[in-house]
Amino acid sequence: MSAADLSQAEADRLIGQDKSRKDDTVWDFPDAGSSLKVPLISVDGTEEFLLDVTRSQILVTKGTFQTRWQSVVILVRLDIDGPPHRNPDGTDIPCPHLHLYREGYGDKWARPVTVGEFPGLGDLFDTCTDFMTFCSVVTPPRIQRTLFT
Repeated sequence: MSAADLSQAEADRLIGQDKSRKDDTVWDFPDAGSSLKVPLISVDGTEEFLLDVTRSQILVTKGTFQTRWQSVVILVRLDIDGPPHRNPDGTDIPCPHLHLYREGYGDKWARPVTVGEFPGLGDLFDTCTDFMTFCSVVTPPRIQRTLFT
Protein backbone atom coordinates (compact mmCIF):
# COMPACT_ATOMS: atom_id res chain seq x y z
CA MET A 1 0.00 0.00 0.00
CA SER A 2 1.36 3.43 -0.92
CA ALA A 3 0.59 6.85 0.51
CA ALA A 4 -1.84 7.39 -2.35
CA ASP A 5 -3.86 4.35 -1.26
CA LEU A 6 -3.94 5.05 2.48
CA SER A 7 -7.35 6.11 3.79
CA GLN A 8 -7.68 8.71 6.53
CA ALA A 9 -9.20 6.13 8.87
CA GLU A 10 -6.23 3.79 8.34
CA ALA A 11 -3.72 6.64 8.81
CA ASP A 12 -5.44 7.71 12.03
CA ARG A 13 -5.37 4.10 13.25
CA LEU A 14 -1.64 3.81 12.48
CA ILE A 15 -0.83 7.13 14.19
CA GLY A 16 -2.74 6.09 17.31
CA GLN A 17 -1.49 2.50 17.34
CA ASP A 18 0.76 1.75 20.31
CA LYS A 19 4.36 1.44 19.18
CA SER A 20 7.49 0.06 20.80
CA ARG A 21 11.21 -0.02 20.14
CA LYS A 22 12.12 -2.94 17.93
CA ASP A 23 15.15 -3.94 20.01
CA ASP A 24 17.34 -2.76 22.89
CA THR A 25 19.88 -0.85 20.80
CA VAL A 26 21.14 2.31 22.51
CA TRP A 27 21.10 5.18 20.01
CA ASP A 28 22.99 8.48 20.25
CA PHE A 29 20.84 11.55 19.75
CA PRO A 30 22.18 13.14 16.54
CA ASP A 31 24.64 16.01 16.71
CA ALA A 32 24.14 19.10 14.54
CA GLY A 33 24.06 18.14 10.86
CA SER A 34 23.28 14.49 11.59
CA SER A 35 20.22 12.30 11.55
CA LEU A 36 18.92 9.14 13.17
CA LYS A 37 16.56 6.46 11.87
CA VAL A 38 15.16 4.14 14.53
CA PRO A 39 12.96 1.11 13.77
CA LEU A 40 9.73 0.83 15.73
CA ILE A 41 7.11 -1.90 15.77
CA SER A 42 3.47 -1.92 16.78
CA VAL A 43 2.93 -3.52 20.18
CA ASP A 44 0.83 -6.23 18.55
CA GLY A 45 3.69 -6.93 16.09
CA THR A 46 1.64 -6.32 12.95
CA GLU A 47 3.12 -3.03 11.71
CA GLU A 48 6.61 -1.58 11.29
CA PHE A 49 7.47 2.10 11.58
CA LEU A 50 10.52 4.35 11.51
CA LEU A 51 11.29 7.28 13.78
CA ASP A 52 13.46 9.89 12.05
CA VAL A 53 15.34 12.64 13.87
CA THR A 54 17.15 15.20 11.71
CA ARG A 55 19.20 18.15 12.92
CA SER A 56 20.39 21.16 10.98
CA GLN A 57 24.11 21.72 10.47
CA ILE A 58 23.99 25.51 10.77
CA LEU A 59 21.00 26.36 12.96
CA VAL A 60 21.43 24.06 15.97
CA THR A 61 17.89 24.77 17.21
CA LYS A 62 16.37 23.52 13.93
CA GLY A 63 15.13 19.96 13.83
CA THR A 64 12.64 17.60 12.25
CA PHE A 65 11.00 14.59 13.86
CA GLN A 66 8.82 12.20 11.91
CA THR A 67 7.25 8.77 12.01
CA ARG A 68 6.92 6.76 8.84
CA TRP A 69 4.98 3.62 8.04
CA GLN A 70 6.26 1.09 5.51
CA SER A 71 9.42 3.20 5.22
CA VAL A 72 7.82 5.78 2.90
CA VAL A 73 4.49 7.04 4.26
CA ILE A 74 5.00 10.01 6.57
CA LEU A 75 2.31 9.84 9.24
CA VAL A 76 3.46 12.68 11.53
CA ARG A 77 6.21 15.29 11.13
CA LEU A 78 7.19 18.06 13.52
CA ASP A 79 9.33 20.89 12.13
CA ILE A 80 11.12 23.19 14.57
CA ASP A 81 12.83 26.52 13.90
CA GLY A 82 12.62 26.25 10.12
CA PRO A 83 10.89 28.30 7.47
CA PRO A 84 7.10 28.64 7.38
CA HIS A 85 5.18 25.96 5.51
CA ARG A 86 2.74 26.82 2.73
CA ASN A 87 -0.36 24.61 2.74
CA PRO A 88 -2.07 23.60 -0.52
CA ASP A 89 -4.67 26.33 0.05
CA GLY A 90 -1.93 29.00 0.15
CA THR A 91 -1.91 29.67 3.89
CA ASP A 92 1.49 30.00 5.54
CA ILE A 93 2.06 28.18 8.82
CA PRO A 94 5.00 29.39 10.93
CA CYS A 95 7.40 27.08 12.74
CA PRO A 96 7.04 25.14 14.86
CA HIS A 97 4.37 23.30 12.92
CA LEU A 98 2.99 19.79 12.77
CA HIS A 99 2.20 17.75 9.67
CA LEU A 100 -0.39 15.01 10.09
CA TYR A 101 -1.18 12.62 7.27
CA ARG A 102 -4.19 13.77 5.27
CA GLU A 103 -5.84 11.50 2.75
CA GLY A 104 -5.12 12.64 -0.78
CA TYR A 105 -2.34 14.99 0.35
CA GLY A 106 0.05 12.88 2.45
CA ASP A 107 2.11 15.24 4.60
CA LYS A 108 1.46 18.38 2.49
CA TRP A 109 -0.72 20.06 5.14
CA ALA A 110 0.61 21.52 8.40
CA ARG A 111 -0.93 23.20 11.40
CA PRO A 112 0.58 25.30 14.19
CA VAL A 113 1.71 23.50 17.31
CA THR A 114 -0.72 24.21 20.13
CA VAL A 115 0.39 25.51 23.52
CA GLY A 116 1.51 22.65 25.74
CA GLU A 117 1.40 20.07 22.95
CA PHE A 118 5.20 19.62 23.00
CA PRO A 119 6.34 21.04 26.36
CA GLY A 120 10.05 20.43 25.68
CA LEU A 121 10.24 22.66 22.59
CA GLY A 122 13.20 24.59 23.99
CA ASP A 123 15.36 21.43 23.93
CA LEU A 124 15.46 19.12 20.90
CA PHE A 125 16.21 16.04 23.02
CA ASP A 126 13.18 16.70 25.24
CA THR A 127 11.08 17.44 22.17
CA CYS A 128 12.03 14.03 20.79
CA THR A 129 10.54 12.43 23.91
CA ASP A 130 7.39 14.56 23.60
CA PHE A 131 7.11 13.66 19.91
CA MET A 132 7.32 9.94 20.64
CA THR A 133 4.56 10.32 23.23
CA PHE A 134 2.42 12.19 20.67
CA CYS A 135 2.98 9.33 18.19
CA SER A 136 1.91 6.65 20.70
CA VAL A 137 5.38 5.21 21.32
CA VAL A 138 4.68 3.45 24.62
CA THR A 139 8.07 1.71 24.92
CA PRO A 140 10.47 4.28 23.46
CA PRO A 141 13.82 3.45 21.93
CA ARG A 142 16.84 3.98 24.12
CA ILE A 143 18.16 7.32 22.88
CA GLN A 144 20.88 9.02 24.89
CA ARG A 145 22.27 12.52 24.91
CA THR A 146 25.80 12.99 23.63
CA LEU A 147 28.39 15.58 24.55
CA PHE A 148 26.97 18.07 22.04
CA THR A 149 23.25 17.49 22.63
